[in-house]
Amino acid sequence: MSDNNPCMTCGACCAHFRVSFFWGECTSSGGIVPDDLVVQINPTRVAMIGTDAKPTRCIALAGEVGSCVSCTIYEQRSTPCREFDAAWVNGEANPSCDAARAAHGLPPLEANEPLWPLEDDNAVA
Repeated sequence: MSDNNPCMTCGACCAHFRVSFFWGECTSSGGIVPDDLVVQINPTRVAMIGTDAKPTRCIALAGEVGSCVSCTIYEQRSTPCREFDAAWVNGEANPSCDAARAAHGLPPLEANEPLWPLEDDNAVA
């Protein structure tokens, strides 16, 4: 992974938002998200444990938010995690990224920060 990946020193999204998704993404249904890391929130949706109540922190997040973090199930993460981009990835703003960072006292990412690839086993988002 590029040293410029801001997710590796952030993790705010993993400790701010509820990560809910269709139960079919779980391993017991043929998906890839480990069953023991989710809680059912209604008949068709589950959420990552730790994101279903406040204070929020995904069970799969390792490390200290704002310092050094990683996703312990990066290759098995859910669709919402796969689709969440840090602000300015591919040159696009992400107000949700900014909001999560602000909730943890982190400044928004700058548009002129280097772009970085997302193809790494240790990335967060």
